[in-house]
Amino acid sequence: MEQQETSELAIIKKKALEQFRSGKSLYGKDGAFAPLLKAFLEAALQEELEAHIKEESEVNIVNRKNGKVSKRIKSDAGEIELVTSRDRNGTFEPEIIKKRETILAESLQDRIIGMYGLGMSFRDISDHIEEMYDMRISHDTLSAITEKVTPMVKEWQSRPLESVYCIVWMDAMFFKVKHEGKAQLRTVYNILGVNMEGKKELLGVYVSELEGAKFWLAVLTDFKNRGVSDILIACIDGLNGFEQAILSIYPQTEVQSCIVHQIRNSLKYVTNKDRAEFMKDLKPVYQATTIEQGEINLEKCEEKWGKRYAVVIKSWQKNWHKLSTYFKYDEDIRRIIYTTNTIESYHRQVRKVTKNKAIFPSDEALLRLMYLAHKNISKSWTIPIKNWQLTLSQLVILFKGRISI
Repeated sequence: MEQQETSELAIIKKKALEQFRSGKSLYGKDGAFAPLLKAFLEAALQEELEAHIKEESEVNIVNRKNGKVSKRIKSDAGEIELVTSRDRNGTFEPEIIKKRETILAESLQDRIIGMYGLGMSFRDISDHIEEMYDMRISHDTLSAITEKVTPMVKEWQSRPLESVYCIVWMDAMFFKVKHEGKAQLRTVYNILGVNMEGKKELLGVYVSELEGAKFWLAVLTDFKNRGVSDILIACIDGLNGFEQAILSIYPQTEVQSCIVHQIRNSLKYVTNKDRAEFMKDLKPVYQATTIEQGEINLEKCEEKWGKRYAVVIKSWQKNWHKLSTYFKYDEDIRRIIYTTNTIESYHRQVRKVTKNKAIFPSDEALLRLMYLAHKNISKSWTIPIKNWQLTLSQLVILFKGRISI
């Protein structure tokens, strides 16, 4: 069934793209959006009926499905014939399209999903719909509508990727999800890439309780299976097991740890009275013009602070091979890769959507909102990052044989 839904969605997408390119309307009787709306509404009505029968069974009322009924409604996608089930007792009163309703409020389904994707709660959405259209939609119906996004999320998660990504950032967000009646912490790993055109693209979203080499191996294998043959530079924030995993799948990838996060973690162990002076001595390490000068300045830092803050200095020395990768490149590339600010900026936009969600009912609900938030945020990713042509020309030289203009 799931495979059939994915296939039908692919056909609709193809038709929509053809009509868009030819200048034809996507709406109306022959528009690509009509069958999509039909499938969406029929599925939502089916969910409503099943919920109604379940509610009656809980109070010992025997009811069941009893044949099919068709109904024609007018919408902005043209006239649609809906074929839905009916109940034997005749007590079912649908809310999404009432029994005697023949005109569907314009773009209602898209509005509901759009509002949910902007972070509105089901209660707020229901209140808004009632105010605008004088119709009340239940929490269960709204949940059923948003659940119809799930096949789109699965298709998006498994879509083919480009063969080469010049730069990839990886970072984590944390959310609470209800599991077996208890709130559990979930980690959402977002992976953001820059393609050969210099445009940002969210490559994947992964929900996990744990991380480590095994987890990252599964993620990177997924990338490989979806068509990614090479990643030039990966920018990370101390992800456990990532370096080990990526070198087993993409052995030529350069790994750059976030300098900003390293500094933040270092300052946790430095007393307030020493912080200003310590930072004054640390800046020449990561702001050096060459890796050799950076290493000399790190040695000076160790001579002065090594005894008092041994843990901090050892952390810089241990991770220096990942922290110093950006010294190989000129200022334009360094500015892009020395920090994970690019993906952190994306996370700030996501948090504006999720700020009202104290806890998610399931991992699937969390993924749906991550997907819808991304769809809205990525609308602005239409132009390449600053000075991309100059950056790309340098990458072609630095990674000779792996990419070409």
